[in-house]
Amino acid sequence: MDHLDHVLRQWQAERPDLDTSPMGVIGRLSRASAAVDARLAATFTAHGIDAATFDVLATLVRQGPPYRMSPAELAADAMITSSAVAQRLNRLERGGWIRRQPRPGDGRGKLVEITSAGRAVVDQVLPDHLATEESILEPLSAGERHQLAQLLAHLTPST
Repeated sequence: MDHLDHVLRQWQAERPDLDTSPMGVIGRLSRASAAVDARLAATFTAHGIDAATFDVLATLVRQGPPYRMSPAELAADAMITSSAVAQRLNRLERGGWIRRQPRPGDGRGKLVEITSAGRAVVDQVLPDHLATEESILEPLSAGERHQLAQLLAHLTPST
């Protein structure tokens, strides 16, 4: 029994004509998301970065060698807007974690490439990030984790 069960009982008493069960699911998803975000933010803060920084740098590392992609590809892969990417890239470039280079054969286009300093950030943060995620999921068995991942996949748009 948690607070949302209490809220649902209150709504059932006030509006027995309505199915308020979606509130239980969405409310718990929202609370879980906020709790996860807070735990991950604490891990990133301990390393002197934020989630947005890690997201961009990790996206570049996940591509494999040569660890570069266009800003548009980065925006699509990291699921952020192109204007948000531009702001993040400016900050990361000032920090020396990425560099922008002309796209070969296209003088107007740019490629974003992670620097060795940026790669070092990901290599340092990733183990702690995964440990935080593991601790968040610790109450769930492997089967429950798999089931939860599959259920949540039904709620997210496919690309």
